[in-house]
Formats: sequence, C-alpha cells, structure tokens
Amino acid sequence: MANINIKFNGKEFLLSCDDGQEEHLIELSEYLNLKFDKLKSELGSIGENKLLLITSIQVMDEYFETKKKIDEKKKELLELSSKFKELKSLVIDYRNKKDLEIKELNENQDNLRNAVEKNKETYEKIIEDATDQIENFIQKKGSENQIQ
Repeated sequence: MANINIKFNGKEFLLSCDDGQEEHLIELSEYLNLKFDKLKSELGSIGENKLLLITSIQVMDEYFETKKKIDEKKKELLELSSKFKELKSLVIDYRNKKDLEIKELNENQDNLRNAVEKNKETYEKIIEDATDQIENFIQKKGSENQIQ
C-alpha cells in the first residue's frame, strides 16, 4: 500500500491506495477539488458539508450520464452486430444458392453438349445409311440398265 498526500479545500489529507495507483488517486482528487472550488465560488458560503454533498451529487450525475451513454452505445453495438450477423448469413445463403445454380447450369450445359454430340452421331449414321442406300439403289439401277 502506498500513502500519498492530497490537498482538498485547502487542507492536506493522507490517503492510502494500492501501489501504482498514486497518480490516479491524485488525478481524481484534483478533479473533485476543482468541482468543489467551482461550486464554492458559484454558491458562496453554504457550508462545507452541503458543498461536499452537492459536489458528490454532480460527480455521480456525470458518472451516471456517462454510464447511460455507454450502455446505449453497447446496445447500439449489439444491434449492429446482430444486423451484421444477419447480413452475413444472407450473403452466405445467397452465395450458396448461386453456387447451386452455377452447378445446375454446368450440369445442364454438359447434358446439352452430350445430347448434341449424340444427335450429331445419330445424324451422321443416318446420312451414312442414306448414302449407302442411295449408292445401292444407283448400283442396282445401273445393273438393271446394263442387263436391259
């Protein structure tokens, strides 16, 4: 424990604090003393106890207002975080849906390519068969003409 002297309302006080907290305690006591002196100059001599009470209430009011603002910001942050998570989920769902659509389109393209290739082979076979039949017909007619 560390002991430090602070000055408040023109009087010296010896206070104890944890080691390493000396500067913080001095900062707090200086802030409180400034508030006290300001009220003393504004309100005049209304008594030390009453000035201490009013100073304490003002400091607590600042604390609660700050705490209220922090709580509001935390709530806003949680809402933003929730909206971000929702948006992220929507983006992931959209991406997954598009991935499935792309996969389906690729499969359809492959099926179409296979169907075109199969039809090409079928048509080539039909043309070959038709050509063979025409050649056979011509040869047959040619042989008939030679016999006559």
